[in-house]
Amino acid sequence: MSSSKATTRNIRVHVEAKYDPGRSSPQQNQWFFLYTVQITNEGPETVQLISRHWVITDAMGHVEEVRGPGVVGNQPILAPGQGFEYTSGCPLTTPFGSMHGTYQMMNDRKEQFDIEIAPFMLAEPSTMVH
Repeated sequence: MSSSKATTRNIRVHVEAKYDPGRSSPQQNQWFFLYTVQITNEGPETVQLISRHWVITDAMGHVEEVRGPGVVGNQPILAPGQGFEYTSGCPLTTPFGSMHGTYQMMNDRKEQFDIEIAPFMLAEPSTMVH
């Protein structure tokens, strides 16, 4: 399991990623990873997650960027002290890679700002260096 943590403007993003063998097919060069994201508002103002921007890099250095509104169909509003957690998946054509990105947030004053999603590894356990 791989994880990352970052805090931007009092918004904490914690990610844990793991390999999903049940949805992977290495014989067909398909590896599937699940990642669970916890977003916690540790600041004094209410914020809303507007959109996401992921940068996914595979073992060959191929980069794919994914942009879209919200996360898993939600644009959660987080009052001070509130959090939101979701799990999503990422297919790769290599047994390991990495992800990082940003969430675009908006506060009560309609100011938009980006918060960091720190890089985390996607790796099939057998490819991990011990």
